[in-house]
Amino acid sequence: MRLIPFHGSLTCAAILSLALIAGTPLEARAPKAKASSAKPATAIVVEPAQGDAKAGFAPHVMVAAANPLAVQTGLRILQKGGSAVDAAVAVQAVLGLVEPESSGLGGGSFLLFYDAKTRKVTAYDGREVAPKGASPSQFIGPDGKPLPFAQAVVGGIASGVPGAIAMLEMAQKEHGRLKWNQLFGEAADLASNGFTVTGKLARAIVSSAPQAQGADAHAYFYKADGSPYQAGEKIINTAYAASLKLIADKGSKGLLTGPIAEHIVAKLTSGTLPSTMTLADLAAYKPRKTEGLCLPYRSHILCTPQAPAGGVAVQAAMGMLAHTDIATRNAKDPVAWLQIAQALRLAYADRDHYEGDPAFVPYPAGLLAPDYIAERAKLIGDQILPVSYGTPKAAPKHGKDATAEPGGTTHMVIVDAAGNAVSMTTTVESIFGNGRMVDGFFLNNQLTDFSFSPTERDGSPAANAVAGGKRPRSSMAPAIILNKARGFEMALGSPGGNAIISYNVKALVAMLDWKMKPQDAVTLPNLVARGDTFTADPFPTDIMVALAGKGLPLQTARGENSGLHAIVKRTKGYEGAADPRREGVARGF
Repeated sequence: MRLIPFHGSLTCAAILSLALIAGTPLEARAPKAKASSAKPATAIVVEPAQGDAKAGFAPHVMVAAANPLAVQTGLRILQKGGSAVDAAVAVQAVLGLVEPESSGLGGGSFLLFYDAKTRKVTAYDGREVAPKGASPSQFIGPDGKPLPFAQAVVGGIASGVPGAIAMLEMAQKEHGRLKWNQLFGEAADLASNGFTVTGKLARAIVSSAPQAQGADAHAYFYKADGSPYQAGEKIINTAYAASLKLIADKGSKGLLTGPIAEHIVAKLTSGTLPSTMTLADLAAYKPRKTEGLCLPYRSHILCTPQAPAGGVAVQAAMGMLAHTDIATRNAKDPVAWLQIAQALRLAYADRDHYEGDPAFVPYPAGLLAPDYIAERAKLIGDQILPVSYGTPKAAPKHGKDATAEPGGTTHMVIVDAAGNAVSMTTTVESIFGNGRMVDGFFLNNQLTDFSFSPTERDGSPAANAVAGGKRPRSSMAPAIILNKARGFEMALGSPGGNAIISYNVKALVAMLDWKMKPQDAVTLPNLVARGDTFTADPFPTDIMVALAGKGLPLQTARGENSGLHAIVKRTKGYEGAADPRREGVARGF
């Protein structure tokens, strides 16, 4: 690992062995570093992590993201005096190039911003939107049954209007320090000169996903001799560089109007399962801005985005766990994992039944009410039992949900020199979105995050049914945690499809209740409990046996893995962590 130069910074070793499942207290293990007012030198180079060098410590700023090139770009923006939001724009531009299987210009995002001066948390919603002509039954086949996901995902009907760039533009206008057109140069240079294929991208290229098998993916990822690009080889994407130039010059209008918009419409309204997308749909896109959803958790304040994001479920699960004795336990205790699993099942059950786009389907006001959360927490016992959604106050009648939600997502956390913070989850939904590519980037398949079946047999509508102009429900749940005085404590988040909620809850419990350092927390095995399906990384045998005896048999190696990134504030700086399951690093200066 070569870091040039992070003045006064140290790296701390990631604990990659799952056998070291219980970390020691945060403050006891915080790395020591002398604060420095010296300005770092000009050159910043972040190389891929070797061995256990995932984590980082730095006195002034910190960036943790899924690719070292993106981290490097974010740090350079911060070094120039940019804000955390400025850096997020630049990091997204690079990730969309080097990690196209996960996010990009054609996708959507949720961003939380912490303002160190006002101590307020603002949520920005860049979720994709269904075109006005979208139909509630568009995912129902000729036989009257929901389409197979593999068929629907590559259809034009799978794509919504992309929102990530418009959302970032809104946030940057309010919290940026640099000019918008200063934020895309490094990504454009990488696209023009070539970027190195990573192992993760190389595996995605040859995956069995239908998007990877499509004509656009083959044209981009396969060489003249018919062989796929492999890890270590370079890809040039001049079309992506040209798209970035338009966006740099014209803002989100460069994407949502003009030639790129025309190409998007042409691509989506042709081929199988054509979309109803129009130029008017693209031009009409508006990101949303709300207050962060901030609720107490013990001595902390946990902030997430509002619906339709996954923050509601994270808040519900954490609220239930606050009624247990999990803080007296640790990661070696099977009972602690049983409690997490039961809280997750209850939170997922309510979320899956009630949550949709609040502009169309307001979720019940009582869903996060303290008395309702306390009642749901009473269902957390010493054995797994059948679980269903509850009935909070003002609960509407909804039909059964039939949402399939695989993942193709990434996450970043950034803290700037003024102490402002960004936690942002960003996605094209599935691997390479819907596999259709225009102007150097893939389009999303975000509308497959709607329920494929719009109603129950009695006609009750699913909360997450398709509708024109509606945002699909999401599991993305970037989090920012404050102390009681609303000072910044930490930021985290993860990709992972519907498992995002589980991954974030695991890391939050590990850091807030078990006082583990961030790298230990993100490295812990994952456990996802939704309905009657319990998936997990391999746990120590004694834990797996104990959980099976409690009705929680774990199925391993299923679903999208986590990509947790976290930053924790220390007395003398910031400690960052990156999930060893992916290629990210945490670095600062």
